[in-house]
Amino acid sequence: MAIAAIVVFFILWAFSAVATLVRGGIFSWVFTDFILCGVVAAAFMSLVFLYAERIKRYDLVDAAWGMTFIVVALFSFFMQRGTVLDFDLQLIVTTLILLWGGRLTWHILRRIQDSKTEDARYVELRKRWKGNVRFNTYTRIYLVQALLALFISIPVIHINLFAGGNVSAFAWLGVLVWVIGFWFEVVGDKQLRDFLSQPENKGKLMTSGLWKYSRHPNYFGELTQWWGIFIICLTIPYGLVGIIGPALISYLILFVSGVSLSEKRFEGRTGWDAYRKRTSALIPLPPRKP
Repeated sequence: MAIAAIVVFFILWAFSAVATLVRGGIFSWVFTDFILCGVVAAAFMSLVFLYAERIKRYDLVDAAWGMTFIVVALFSFFMQRGTVLDFDLQLIVTTLILLWGGRLTWHILRRIQDSKTEDARYVELRKRWKGNVRFNTYTRIYLVQALLALFISIPVIHINLFAGGNVSAFAWLGVLVWVIGFWFEVVGDKQLRDFLSQPENKGKLMTSGLWKYSRHPNYFGELTQWWGIFIICLTIPYGLVGIIGPALISYLILFVSGVSLSEKRFEGRTGWDAYRKRTSALIPLPPRKP
């Protein structure tokens, strides 16, 4: 696996070198810096994989997810080509990612520490995969998540490479949207953790607090944060490119992993049908009347 990580590193580095030789001007260094962010993300996930393999807990990738965004944000922040006085917007956005990624990593690490067994999702995947299980785990989970984190981070990378000057009122609106999302994610996760920590709630549905108004208030908060960062990105040249990040993570949470996967696990539980009928799937709304 260490060899695989080195191979990936040099392939991405080769792409960046070709871009530098073939192209000139702004395209060259933007493309190169983006690829370098990918190299850093892949290298970080490779190190996490080596440690996860050592302790036989491949679900450690969940905790590494938030940290990968931090690594990319910090790397792109220190690659910027402005002066210290121009760093206002970059510093704000990088700090937001530090807060989001740090809290998410801490939250998931606590969950992993509380669990004595590996997440059943990864155990099931390894049973289904044919061929080299270690290679499949490394490439299809760890490297794929590094790649996803890279593309979701596009608005952050773009801001760190292009932003400069004063922070506009519209950018502060984006920060406000992010803060609202952060509150929903933090409070939603805490309420769920407190609920699940009570033995008498085993197998029951969480239907109080924020969960009374949304079946997934934590995911609503996470998506709101990324759309807030996109609003900030719109205040700089070519900022529309930043829509790739929130659009991608919205698709993943709504249709691939978060909401859809969670709701499949809830099917058949006592009270689930009634809860689903009266409660909004994502956006917090007053409960519907029967």
